[in-house]
Amino acid sequence: MQNILSALEPARPDRTTALTRGVTRLFLDMGLSPLCEFRLANGRRADVAALDRRGRVTIVEVKSCRADFDVDEKWPDYLEFCDRYYFAVDPNFPRDVLPSAEGLIIADEYGAVISRIAEERPLAAARRKAVTLRFARQAALRAFAPPLSA
Repeated sequence: MQNILSALEPARPDRTTALTRGVTRLFLDMGLSPLCEFRLANGRRADVAALDRRGRVTIVEVKSCRADFDVDEKWPDYLEFCDRYYFAVDPNFPRDVLPSAEGLIIADEYGAVISRIAEERPLAAARRKAVTLRFARQAALRAFAPPLSA
């Protein structure tokens, strides 16, 4: 019954935006460089990706509600593009439904905390270079993109 009800619960883009803001604030406090809506080579788009000072890549998938997680079958496609993978959810999210092998961040619009550290899966050197170059190019293009007109 719970799965049926959660499937009817609408996605909450405003909540996703708030949780993403909290995750990026956490990463900035940790000395990581975050990039939202990072497009991967496989066509997927990670909610948040971040590089640390050693060049390690972290990807975070933000889940605004149970229904958002229940319908998501794409999250394993991100694993081959990062050293660490996290789910970010709000404090009321039912954590028992999330895969225990992945990291967990509890977030709100003001900040976030790491509740469960992600398993380290080091990228191969060639993959790390490709992901890092893609990250740098997307960040640079955003920095110099003309503003969108209304």
